Amino acid sequence: MSSKNEMLDKIAKNKPPKNTLPELLSFGSGERKEWLEQFSASSALNGGTTIVVKSWEEIESYLKSKFDLDKQTVSLSPDLNGNLDIASILDPHDLEKVELAILEGTYGVAENAAIWMPEEKLAHRALPFIAQHLVVVLESKNLLPDMHEAYRKIDVAASDYGVFIAGPSKTADIEQSLVIGAHGPRSMTVFILDL
Repeated sequence: MSSKNEMLDKIAKNKPPKNTLPELLSFGSGERKEWLEQFSASSALNGGTTIVVKSWEEIESYLKSKFDLDKQTVSLSPDLNGNLDIASILDPHDLEKVELAILEGTYGVAENAAIWMPEEKLAHRALPFIAQHLVVVLESKNLLPDMHEAYRKIDVAASDYGVFIAGPSKTADIEQSLVIGAHGPRSMTVFILDL
C-alpha cells in the first residue's frame, strides 16, 4: 500500500460519527397583519414605499398622480397599462429609457421586504434594474414571514433565473454615505393588493 493510500485509510478510520442534520428552523409565527406591518417597515428601511390597496383602480390612480405615464412605461401586469410593448424589445439595451416598470411579484418576505421574481415575470432580466422607477404589485395572500418560508415555497429549479428584489438601488461605498438610485431604480413602490 502506498503512503498516500495508507494516510487516506487512517483518515477514513478516524472520522467522527455522522450527525443527522437539524430540522429546518421555522420563524413563521404571527398573523398576516403583522407580516404586512413588518414588510412595510422593512421596505422603508430599504428605501422603498409600501402601499396597501383594495383595488387595481387605486393603483392606477396613484400611478397617474406620481409618475409621468407619457414617458416609457412597461407594464407586465394585465391589469395596468404601459405604453411600451415589451414583446417588441429583443435587445435589453433598448430598455435604457424606461421610466417606469410595473411588475407582479410572486412572494413577498416580511422580514426583509424581499420580493421573489422568477424569470417569467420579468420578460428581460435587466428590466427591474434598468428602469428609473420600479413598481411591484403583490397580493397579500402571498406574504410570507421569513426567508425560510420563502425557500420552502419557491421551486428554484422551475426557471433558469429568479431574483429577490428588496428596494431601490443603493450604495454606501463612497465615504460611507448612502445614495439611493445610484446604479438602478431610483424608487421602488410595492402595492400590497389586499382583496
